[in-house]
Amino acid sequence: MVDMSREAFEDAVRDALDLIPEELTATMDNVVVLVEDDAPEDDPELLGLYEGVALTERDGWWAAGSLPDRITIFRNPTLAICETVEEVVDEVAVTVVHEIAHHFGIDDERLHELGWG
Repeated sequence: MVDMSREAFEDAVRDALDLIPEELTATMDNVVVLVEDDAPEDDPELLGLYEGVALTERDGWWAAGSLPDRITIFRNPTLAICETVEEVVDEVAVTVVHEIAHHFGIDDERLHELGWG
């Protein structure tokens, strides 16, 4: 397990978001990225979670006033599986890309095919 402050972990998440091409982030709609220390009790090893309506599934009913989609990156499970700060940074980047892909309607099966599973 890596010892990393919450601030340093949040910096890693911000850095991962900066790796996403600007033309892609410009098309993200009504989504917020959060950091939580622990994953839900029913899946304590979860590294990230997308909660919302993927862009590919939105239609006329999904409009202004809808709560933002949430991408949550879980700090403690990520730190638990990594042995170095560099591994944390890499794992955070993969997790961020994975969850953003869900926002765009890409499912886990396709992400695994693409090497982002």
